[in-house]
Parts: sequence; structure tokens; C-alpha cells
Amino acid sequence: MAKYLFVVGGVMSGVGKGVAAASIGTILKSKGFKVTAVKADPYINIDAGTMNPTEHGEVFVTLDKDETDQDMGNYERFLGEDMKRVNYMTTGRVYQSVINRERNLEYGGRCVQVVPHIPEEIIGRIKAAGKSVKADFVITEIGGTVGEYENVLFLEAIRMMKMERPRDVAIVLVSYLPIPYHVGEMKTKPTQMASRSLNSAGLQADFILCRAEEPIDDRRREKLATFCNIDPENAVSAPDVKSIYEIPINFENEDLGNKILKRFGIKSRPSNLKKWQELAVKASNGKDHKVKIGIVGKYFETGSFVLSDSYISVIEAVKHAAWSLDMSAEIVWLSSDHYEEHPEKLKELKEYDGIVVPGGFGTRGVEGKIQTASYCRKNNIPYLGLCYGMQIATIAFARDVAKMKGAQTTEIDPKTPYPVIHLMKEQEKKMKDRDYGNTMRLGGYECKLVPGTKTYDIYTKLKPHYLEKRKDGYYIVERHRHRFEFNNDYREELSKLGLTIAGVNPEQDLVEIIELPDHPFYVGSQFHPELQSRPLEPHPLFVGLVKAAGTKKK
Repeated sequence: MAKYLFVVGGVMSGVGKGVAAASIGTILKSKGFKVTAVKADPYINIDAGTMNPTEHGEVFVTLDKDETDQDMGNYERFLGEDMKRVNYMTTGRVYQSVINRERNLEYGGRCVQVVPHIPEEIIGRIKAAGKSVKADFVITEIGGTVGEYENVLFLEAIRMMKMERPRDVAIVLVSYLPIPYHVGEMKTKPTQMASRSLNSAGLQADFILCRAEEPIDDRRREKLATFCNIDPENAVSAPDVKSIYEIPINFENEDLGNKILKRFGIKSRPSNLKKWQELAVKASNGKDHKVKIGIVGKYFETGSFVLSDSYISVIEAVKHAAWSLDMSAEIVWLSSDHYEEHPEKLKELKEYDGIVVPGGFGTRGVEGKIQTASYCRKNNIPYLGLCYGMQIATIAFARDVAKMKGAQTTEIDPKTPYPVIHLMKEQEKKMKDRDYGNTMRLGGYECKLVPGTKTYDIYTKLKPHYLEKRKDGYYIVERHRHRFEFNNDYREELSKLGLTIAGVNPEQDLVEIIELPDHPFYVGSQFHPELQSRPLEPHPLFVGLVKAAGTKKK
């Protein structure tokens, strides 16, 4: 029978529950167990697709067409496996299922109550995720922090599972231990209070992952043992690190994997983390050969602070590619609004070895992105456009090379004289009816690579696990999230002028990849390649960008 490990947060959010859950899964997988992960978001939203990325962070899209929380990306990158719709739930999704069941008389006329029926639905979803892959361990991360009203029902689900199968359920509390500057001492009181809040929900932590600037000492372990009712050895040190890919190694040094096995009554097993150890060294050591990559976007400014979570998969994909080439990457945020307001500042792009224009929606900053794509084309700066970034590159090419003055996407200007990017036919009714939730072209779709292109060469050389060779050529399956597409009415004209179509969806004849053959590296993909990049298997397009950036630097 599967074992269930729940990861909950204390004190404050943003201290790394998702990475902690993924790291624990990495260790257990390295011991030969089948592991899967579940994210339980406390939001009423049905999915993450309608949330503002500046507020919530990146929307991670699964192969089976679900819009999920960014932590699902961490699970995929660490476990090296595809997560599915069954691995993600929100409060809204849970309530929707219960209400639909009630409407269908599936409760047999009984009074449907918040407790037990909502927790029972949560439990059913967690068990379904484990059964879907016949997992030995199901690691479930509960969003938010203990003590919040939002996640009470998820904690109640844990309590009910623990009552049913006490030996098969364990709880990990990820809590922050501050070191106030004026005090100079690590304080355990906030974690003690988080532990008490967990107790008030009828739960007791088996392990406390002690997030802090520094490693926890024995005195603090003893304090937590006394006031939080745990063994001192189960207060696990989790200090800040240079790279999140060091975390599994840190936990392994604390023997966390075997401690968890002991809690479940399973004999200790050796771990095989050799590849992760090699990766951690690459990730933490500064390389002499460093490339400077600028990300031109608009979802990272929140007041006086920078929110990198909006593009977390893009950031990680750049790093993966750099490490695979024995380089490191310096990533700099560049505001498209800034270039729109001050086009004379575009010349600073020459200081960068490569530029990424990621996905996005709406009018704000779009002209700044178009000018960025144009400047990179004219000045031979390696460029990678992702989704909207591919559309932006197409618009820039149409304006500059094809002399299509006013070329634009109909998302921005429905009356443009040159709609080189337009709304997909299947999306017209959805947009008219304001049917926005989970209705975009989502998830995995095939793309046939065109021989003789740079894109073809790099994919076939690196051979990612999703590349398939057939009688008529090479195919890939990449993840999408868009409503607008390359307008095939302009395909022939733009191609004659030098815009190479490097990949096409065979079902809809949809342009998936564009590139410029006479440029060091100028590629745009309608899909989101960052969503399939993994530390031990970097994505080919990002490898191509970083390799070209390294050549430019030389």
C-alpha cells in the first residue's frame, strides 16, 4: 500500500515547500521507490490559468492540458517525470466536483456537508494520483501556511487519512527560523507557534525542515524537540543555498530519506544521487565562462520588488542549458515597458550575449518587445522568442523586411492592415462568449521538424526523450498555451523574404517554429519549450541560445 507524506508550511509562504517536496521525492526515487507528487492549492480558482502571474507566479502547463501552479514544474524537474491533471487540485476544483456530484444525486439524497464530504473528495484525489502511477510514495504539498482559514479543509483531510491509516501517513512542516540582525541569534518561537497551529488542527509534525539563512545548531534542535514534540534528529537543517539543486544533497547529508523510511517502518536503503551531486557542483560553482542573458518581459515588477516567479521555468531552462555547456548564466530582467517609453535605450541590448522574450498577453509593453526583436535581428544578438515572443519576432520581421507597415497581432489591433498573427478559428466562439477558463490551445501537440534548419539539427543532435523518428521525419511533442497563431495567409510571402518555417503541426498546418538562417541564432517557438527543460536534460532550444551566446561573448 502507498505511503503518504504531507508537506505543510509554517510562519510564512515562499520558503520552499515545493522544492522541499520535490527534493524528498528525488531522494526516495534514488532509493528505488516509485514516487509521485500532488499540489493542493487553497484558491477558489478552478485552475491557475486565470490568475495574474505577477500575483501568483508562473502558470505551469501539463502535457494533458491542465493549467497548474509553478510547483508542478519543480516536481517535473526534480523527479524527471511528467505530472498530469490528477496531480493538481484547488479548493475551487474540489468544491466543483462535490457540487456536481450532488446535482447528479450521487450522494443518494443525503445532506452534503463541508465535513466530511470536502475532505473525502480531497482524499480521493490524493489516492487517485498515487494509483495512476502505482506509487510507493505520494508526496502532497499543501499550499499556504498552517493556521490560515484557506487550507483548514486540506488539514482536515490529512487528519482523516491519519485516523484511517496512522502508519502510512507522515507530516513534514517546512518552517522559517529568522535570525534578526539586531539580535544575532536564530529564533525558534515562530516555528513553535506554527507547530501549535498544526496541533490545533489535530495534527503533529513528524519532521520539521528548518529553513534559515544558516544551518540549525544542536541547541535549536533541542528546543524544537522540547516544544514541538519531535525527535531532535527530525529537526532537519535546511539553510539557504546557491542553487535549489543542492537541496537533495543537503537533505541526504542529514539522512532525511532513511529517517522517513524509518518513520514508515521500512528498512534503510542506499541512495544513488551521483548525477545530482555532479549537477550540484556545476550549479554552485561559478564558471569562468559566463554568459549574460537578458529576459525582456513585463510580469516581474511588483512595487519596488522583482518577482522572478513569473518566469521561473524560463530561468531554470537557461541555467540547465548553461550547465550542460560547462558555462554559467547571469540573468538580467529587462522591462519591455522601459524600451517602449525610451526606444533609445535599446542600444544597451548589445551588452548582452543573448535575449529571451517570453510569453505574455495584452497590450502593455508589446511595442517594446517588437523593438527588442527587431534590434536583435539587425545586430546579430542571439534571440529566443517563446510563444508571444515568437509572434513578436514575426511581427518585427513583417514590418522591417516585408515592409508591412502597421503589421500586428489582432489581439492588439483587430483592424491592423497586416494581421500576421490572428485568432485561431477554434477560439473565436470562446472569446465571443467570454469563455476564458482552461479554453486556450493547451498542452502537448505534435510538431514536425523541417530538415536543414538549425532547429532540426539541434533537436536531432541532443535527442530529448520526446523526440520521435518516423518514416517521414522527426517529430516532437511540446506544450502550448495560446489563442493566437501565425496567419498562414502571409506564410509564403514572409518565407520568400527569408523567414524560415522550421516546425509545423501536421494536424492543423500550424506554424510552430520560425528561424532566420543567416543569423547566429534567431528562433521563435509557438510552444513553451521551458516547460520541458530539466536539469539532467536541458531543452535543445535553450542549449542553442546559450551556445550562440557563448560564441558571441568570445
